[in-house]
Amino acid sequence: MLITNVEKIKQYYQALLAKDAHYIGIFYAGVKTTSIFCIATCRAKKPKFENVEFFSTFKEALDAGYRPCKICKPTENANEAPPEVVKAITLITQNPKTKISDTQLKEHQITPETVRRWFKKHYGITFQSYQRMYRINHAFQELKIGKNVINTAYDTGYESLSGFGYTYKKITKNSPLISINQDIILINRLTTPLGPMFICSTNQGICLLEFVDRRMLETEFEQLQKQLKLQIIFGDNQHIKQAKEEITEYFQGKRQHFSVNLYTPGTDFQQTVWDSLKQIPYGKLTTYKAQAENINNPHAIRAVANANGFNRVAIIIPCHRVIGSNGELMGYGGGLERKRWLIEHEKNHTNQN
Repeated sequence: MLITNVEKIKQYYQALLAKDAHYIGIFYAGVKTTSIFCIATCRAKKPKFENVEFFSTFKEALDAGYRPCKICKPTENANEAPPEVVKAITLITQNPKTKISDTQLKEHQITPETVRRWFKKHYGITFQSYQRMYRINHAFQELKIGKNVINTAYDTGYESLSGFGYTYKKITKNSPLISINQDIILINRLTTPLGPMFICSTNQGICLLEFVDRRMLETEFEQLQKQLKLQIIFGDNQHIKQAKEEITEYFQGKRQHFSVNLYTPGTDFQQTVWDSLKQIPYGKLTTYKAQAENINNPHAIRAVANANGFNRVAIIIPCHRVIGSNGELMGYGGGLERKRWLIEHEKNHTNQN
């Protein structure tokens, strides 16, 4: 929300002048004279007190019409994991079979409390829960390629088969033996110029890519698990790694087409609508009416709009390229200002090429 408390505004302004890193992510400063917003540590020339207003989240600054500063990159850096957290995550990925203790974190000059707070705020789970999910995902992948349960359990750091089986079933909702012929949904996080996103994938491909502050996102997760009859746990696979690379290239203006595999179950009508979305060229716009006509169902404008709304894979399936017949921006789950930014981004890079 827009900050209106006078004392807090004065406090935030002093923090902005001092480039106080303790306020990163606490406020976003919108500069009225430039229509740009920044985080506390921005190196740009500071605005006069009367020319700045403060917001609680970067999305509120976007919704108010401000653009992210190109110097401090507020939507990226305010949500970027701090160095200690990056080191902790690296320890997990480099040692997927080992439980990383507080003692080991301290040995690597990592403060356990900092890591715990960050995971609780940005993932909604504890660092230890994240570790358990990552280790179970590693075990799941090994079981899928034929490794036996006993060796997998001990190699993953469990001292007993029963302890491994209990944790495995608690996370995946199936025993190790039963899950061999099933799949799971892996979830990971990536940072973009428009804010952090969650990305989900099965072995078949990417099934979700959404901004973390999208309304009803938790409901969307529940619906996805129910539809696919699979559990979501933290981890990654080749599809997620490829999608992260391609999304990064997209935001850098280096990629106009995506090649990562997608897995997007839906009704026949939804599939037809989503396929039509993928046919809209980079940098081009269409309308819901034109989209309905394109699928030979000219009277299904409202149904097409609803199907677009059920698209769970933002950007890669580009529903941001669809606007109203009157030229107005309409119906984007990530927020209309993000939709406007994506349209301008593609327009600018189309012109450059």
